[in-house]
Amino acid sequence: MTSASSTDPAAGAAPDSATTIGGNLGSLPIGVFDSGVGGLTVARSIIDQLPNESILYVGDTAHGPYGPLPIAEVRANALGVMDELVDSGVKLLTIACNSASAAVLRDARERYTARYGIPVIEVIQPAVRRAVAATRTGRVGVIGTSATVGSRAYEDTFAAAPDLVITSVACPAFVSYVEAGITTGPELLAVAGEYLEPLKAAGVDTVVLGCTHYPLLTGVISYVMGEDVTLVSSAEETAKDVYRALASRGLERTAAAAPEHSFIATGDAGQFESLARRFLGPEVLSVKHVDHVAAQYPTGSLARITPEMIAAAQRAASRPRISNFVGQGAGGSPSSGGSAL
Repeated sequence: MTSASSTDPAAGAAPDSATTIGGNLGSLPIGVFDSGVGGLTVARSIIDQLPNESILYVGDTAHGPYGPLPIAEVRANALGVMDELVDSGVKLLTIACNSASAAVLRDARERYTARYGIPVIEVIQPAVRRAVAATRTGRVGVIGTSATVGSRAYEDTFAAAPDLVITSVACPAFVSYVEAGITTGPELLAVAGEYLEPLKAAGVDTVVLGCTHYPLLTGVISYVMGEDVTLVSSAEETAKDVYRALASRGLERTAAAAPEHSFIATGDAGQFESLARRFLGPEVLSVKHVDHVAAQYPTGSLARITPEMIAAAQRAASRPRISNFVGQGAGGSPSSGGSAL
C-alpha cells in the first residue's frame, strides 16, 4: 500500500471540508477489511447500495481467520491493517469482521475518528438493531466465531433492549468451510446440525449471523433452523450505516467516471481471487498480494506499535500458521490442505 506521506493526514480531522491537499475527499475509496473472504458480503452490500463509491478491500488471509486467535493478536492484526488502509488514503473504514469489531472498535474510533476524522463503521451494532426489530418472541440466537462469542460483544449490545433472551453459540468450523469454498454438502449439514441444536432447543425465532462469512452459508443454516426462523445478516444494515456516515459528512463520491474497486490479500492472492469472484462477482477483476508489515514496524505516518502489539506479533511468529484456505481432509471435513502462510 502507499504511504500516508502522499496524503495529508490532518485532512481527516476536518470532515466537513470538501477538499484536501490531495483533492476532493469524497473521491477517496471506502476501506473495507476482514480476515478473509467473509467481508465480501459487506462489500457486496456497499456496492449495491452505493454504486458510485470505490472500494479498497483487504483480506488479511496471512493472519486469519481471526476467530481462534487471542484478543491481543486480533488487535495487533486489525490495527495493522487499518493503519495501512488509512495510510493508503481512505475516507471511511468498515470493519467487516465481527471478531475484529469486538476486539478493536473503541480503539479504532479513538485512533482514526477522534484524531483524524475518519468514520469507522462496524458490523455488530447494525446486526443487533435489525434483530431487535425482527424478533417476535424475544428469543434471539447469535452464532459467531470463538473470539466473538467469547467477547460477549453481542450480549453487551443487546443489553440496551429489554426483555430479550440471548443464546450464543460458537461455530468455528463454519469459517474454514467458507474459506475452502464449501457452502453445501452432507458433511457441512452434519456440522451445522450439531452447532445449531442449542438454538433450536432454546426456541429462538431469530438468529444473528455473527460472522460475515456466515451469510454464505444461509442455505444450510436456514434448512437446519427451519423456515419460521429469521436469519439476520449485518451486511445490508452495515451498508446503510456507511451511507449515513458519508451523507452526514458530505463525503459522497460525485465523479461521473465509473468507480474503481481494489482487492488485496495478505496471503495467497490467487486463492483469494477465485473465492472472491465466486462470492462477490465480476467486480473482482484481480487481487493483489501485499505483505502485512504494520505489526512489525510502522508504515507511513500513522502506524504506532505498542508493546502489546509487538508481543502479539512475536507470539504469532513463534508458531506455525496454518493456511485458512483449506482442502479436503478425511471424510470430507476441512483440514490444512496447504503450507502455512
